Amino acid sequence: MNKFTLRERFEKALKGVALDIVPVCSVTQTGTVELMEMTGAYWPQANYNAEKMAALALAGYEIAGFENVRCPFDITVLAETLGCTVDEGSIDIQPYITDFPCKKKKDVRDITVPDSLLESRRTSVVLDAVEILNEKVGETVPVVAGVVGPAGLASMLAGMENYLMWFVTNPDVVEEFMGVLIDACIEYANGLLERGAHAITLIDSEAGPDIISPQMFETSVFPLYKKFCREVRGFKVLHMCGDATAVLDPLADAGFDGISIEEKVDVSSAKRITGDRVRLIGNVSPSDTLLTKGTEAVLIEATACLEDGIDILAPGCGLAPHTPLENIKTLVRARDNYFSQ
Repeated sequence: MNKFTLRERFEKALKGVALDIVPVCSVTQTGTVELMEMTGAYWPQANYNAEKMAALALAGYEIAGFENVRCPFDITVLAETLGCTVDEGSIDIQPYITDFPCKKKKDVRDITVPDSLLESRRTSVVLDAVEILNEKVGETVPVVAGVVGPAGLASMLAGMENYLMWFVTNPDVVEEFMGVLIDACIEYANGLLERGAHAITLIDSEAGPDIISPQMFETSVFPLYKKFCREVRGFKVLHMCGDATAVLDPLADAGFDGISIEEKVDVSSAKRITGDRVRLIGNVSPSDTLLTKGTEAVLIEATACLEDGIDILAPGCGLAPHTPLENIKTLVRARDNYFSQ
């Protein structure tokens, strides 16, 4: 089981190379209250201080057993940088948006990618944390950084109600808006890669079929994903909450190396749709299983994912802050048991 380093195994998994064992990772948020207590790196400080962010991310690997490190722990970094007002949250509440700049359609014209994008209060912290993590473990452990995608940013900067309404009444406004936002995503993602990230998770659930129609996705969002994948110089994963089945076929052609899927997506069906075009990551339920059930339930669900052919075993979305540590550790135990048979 030591044929490859964790970083090598992760990268080979994303390339579709046959492996000795499937990696156990999280490409979504990994901060929990137990890990905060064990490291002294608590929210909200760990969302605003690079050293604390790196310490808590490192605990996901060193203590919880994930075979990668991942930061940041919330989805408001670019949104705040581009004009949203954000409450810092608390020990078990992630930062959240309290106000947004685009109340009317004309307001979207005021949103531009600032020259100082990578020097903002929020982005600079994540960039510094990624550099710290890369210096500590980057030779052997993959460093994964999260970036909210164009649809997610549009819904934050305009509010979900406007986002949905404009998509129906003025889709050209939303498309133009997201065209600016994807440039911010690309610049930030490349900045993270330059500072030592090995992979980027683009989080964009607001582009999924639970929010907009598959036709809207293919017309308005899919071209932006292709641009992102062309211009971002590293491994790229797309995370989409909800049942993404209806858009898996085009997603597999966007250029991502992996797609992170929630438990609402059936892994075996998803594999039939995507084939060998992209790798699938997931999809043990973070809320129904990892948070609320015991280790036996985690073993059963994780084993089912492996039997269905998941390429990287992972939570189906970000961990809830009160997820028991033993349940997280059980993911590795399930993988090891499966491959020792």
